Amino acid sequence: MKTRLAILSVFLLGVSLSRGQGTVNFANAGATFSAPFFDYDGTTRLAGSRYMAELLAGTSTGSMAPAGSPTPLLSGAGAGFFNGGVVSIPNVALGSIGFFQVRYWDTTVGATYSAAQAAGLGYGLSNLFSVPTGGVGTPPSSPTSLAGLQSFFLIPEPSIYALLALGGAAMFFRRRR
Repeated sequence: MKTRLAILSVFLLGVSLSRGQGTVNFANAGATFSAPFFDYDGTTRLAGSRYMAELLAGTSTGSMAPAGSPTPLLSGAGAGFFNGGVVSIPNVALGSIGFFQVRYWDTTVGATYSAAQAAGLGYGLSNLFSVPTGGVGTPPSSPTSLAGLQSFFLIPEPSIYALLALGGAAMFFRRRR
């Protein structure tokens, strides 16, 4: 009986280790990079809990989903930056290449990214990038930094009515000629 229990324990340990998830440090600054987030003007750094950042991760660009929890941007000297801590990446094995993107939004426009996107302003998406995840070895290696992340800024999208007005004005001036 003890032998069977020991064999089962070793088997379950092997299965759990083979399903290990890689880790990343969800922050937009590290020892080798700095990628602050900016407001519409491209020079003012976003600051405070009004702005949230969320990590999207997956095994490919088509399989990305939210990983971890949204985290607020810092304020004061840390304006433009966030530090969401260590995040385990589902379905990306330890040391494997993961694909990432960071999305962020202004919570005064919408409580979620989807709500801000539906409002048509106050949100943004970073570049797509890939890095190998951390957590490999015994003891596990440190989480990987998001070194492929680049700075970006909020881009307001014009409302449907503004686009219709511009289109109508263009048609009016074209007919007059």
